[in-house]
Amino acid sequence: MFAILVSGRLVQTEFQQISEQQCVTTIADADNINHIVVFLTGSVPFPEGTAGQVYFSWPDPHAPPNWQLLGYISNNKPSAIFKVSNLKRLHEMGDYSNMMFGQSHIVHNAQIGISIEPLANIQEVQAVDGADVQVNFAQKMLKSFMDFVLSYTITQGHMVPDPTATYVPLSTVQNWYTIFERRLAQHPNFWKS
Repeated sequence: MFAILVSGRLVQTEFQQISEQQCVTTIADADNINHIVVFLTGSVPFPEGTAGQVYFSWPDPHAPPNWQLLGYISNNKPSAIFKVSNLKRLHEMGDYSNMMFGQSHIVHNAQIGISIEPLANIQEVQAVDGADVQVNFAQKMLKSFMDFVLSYTITQGHMVPDPTATYVPLSTVQNWYTIFERRLAQHPNFWKS
């Protein structure tokens, strides 16, 4: 039903069924891979109203698998390309879902896991993840802006008068930052209106 493609390698269709709704495949020598394509082979569609959450487990020789959600595939979206080169290692992420797909032993190769779930649940997770991405971007952008502004701060005693320059008190910028961050936390899409 499923296949994966790693650049420079043959298509891989060998998935091991772990439960009625979950299966995994191993990707040997995963240290140099950047992207993975996961797709339906076309031989068997998903049952009506379901889709497959796609998870990735990066190799860590000192720990059991740590599953990270990449996205999903469905009958209407039968393939997806996932960037995996920027995923963090297990020791950087803490303890998250180490027992998914029935495994707790140490793995030296990367793995792809697919969990068949109701499509409505998957779409809900995707919508929440999309909002989280927007909030995360806005927070990082605001922090970058504040760090940039703060790098130019000087005391009044060190200021050289410049009649062509416009000055804004730092407290005004900090107040704007606080208000924007609070509004973002209350309603992530407020900036769209």
